[in-house]
Amino acid sequence: MAMRGCLIFAALLLAVPAAADNATPPSDQPPDGLMQQDTLTGDWFGTRKSLSDDGVLLGGDEIFDALGNPAGGQKQGAAFAGRLELFANVDFNTAFGWKGAIAHANAYQIHGHGLSADDIGNLLTVSNIGATPATRLFTLWVQQSLWNDTVSVRAGQIAADDEFFVSQYASLFLNSTFGWPSILGINLPDGGPAYPLATPGIRVKAALSPALVVSAAMFNGDPAPAGTGDPQRRDASGTDFRVKGGVFAISELAYSSNITMLGDTLPGSYKIGGWYQDARYADQRYDGAGLSLASPLSNGTPALHRGDYGGYLIADQLLWRNAGTADTGLAGFFRLGVTPPERNLIQLHADAGLSLTGALPGRDSDVVGIGMSYEKVSSAQQGLTHDLDMFSGQMFPATDFESALEVSYQAQLAPWWILQPDAQLILHPGARIINVNAPAAAAPGNAVVLGARTAISF
Repeated sequence: MAMRGCLIFAALLLAVPAAADNATPPSDQPPDGLMQQDTLTGDWFGTRKSLSDDGVLLGGDEIFDALGNPAGGQKQGAAFAGRLELFANVDFNTAFGWKGAIAHANAYQIHGHGLSADDIGNLLTVSNIGATPATRLFTLWVQQSLWNDTVSVRAGQIAADDEFFVSQYASLFLNSTFGWPSILGINLPDGGPAYPLATPGIRVKAALSPALVVSAAMFNGDPAPAGTGDPQRRDASGTDFRVKGGVFAISELAYSSNITMLGDTLPGSYKIGGWYQDARYADQRYDGAGLSLASPLSNGTPALHRGDYGGYLIADQLLWRNAGTADTGLAGFFRLGVTPPERNLIQLHADAGLSLTGALPGRDSDVVGIGMSYEKVSSAQQGLTHDLDMFSGQMFPATDFESALEVSYQAQLAPWWILQPDAQLILHPGARIINVNAPAAAAPGNAVVLGARTAISF
């Protein structure tokens, strides 16, 4: 463990990119006071500015969620969870004269426990920072841009949810399905190459025109292959760099365009993508002999399918622009994903939402939004429930879907500090999925989740 800790520390000091999504280079102008500066810890007596001038950006943040479910679920409870992040970025052009190259590393210290597993019993984790407590290297990569930045190649330990199946306007929401959607997070082995488990991989992105960009990536297919129990404990430090988990490949075509509404030209982005994973997937209804897994004659071992695949669509559109701004105002998003039913628990994912920046006078940076996600259980899994009804002579609640409705308000208290009250309604927690080996378990009721998030950049 000591050696792995040293590796994480060395990665943060030695490797890191000029493109940290949550980082802003220090300003040339000194702030007027604590509440005006970019980060809580300021400029480190000029050190941060000096490092930035040399192409090195260091920083971190702490996100903390306090959530409770006063009604519904398996039982009522409260949960407190946090995630400390440290990151480092290096612009190789500024630092070494190596044009077009950047590097990035970040690590997490995840603490607390989640509400979904302990109290609600739902599929869609109500907090997108929820994970097994650990101190873990997450990503560590180098990126090279070519041909006037029209092509970039990224290689190292990378995460698919940094760039694929992502809506820019869904990032406001706390529920995990608005990030890496459940059709991937639930169906892929150990959740796929996404938070909190990145994997070795390579990504290529090419701008075919100013409006058309294609991206493709290949990852180690299972971030924690082999073993039993919690997959996040199989590589608790994030430094195993496994490459023997098969292959997960994903590609995406993104088109940027403008539409005219109410006399204004408004930007939008539209994406189509697809993915393939080469693992073996258990049939959701039948065993290898073609008998229902609910049948007393079944051997209880599901039939296996080679590989899995799916496709998705995303639409992000600014619908109304705040006066004097380029891209803030009322925005909407929609995502749709599908995958084969016989080898997947989730067959269809759909989510949509609206967000409004500057909803209140004098609060130009605050964002309020409403989003809803729908996860349809596969027809094969639904068929298994019908089979269980038939063979047991009982009538169980229909296995159908889980849905999350979320309303959130993100208040920007300072450039480095946000406070975000949040409310969620979880419909059909667990999608009423029945374990054929223990069918008597009662399905949890619809759950109400209330709480807040705070995030501080230092």
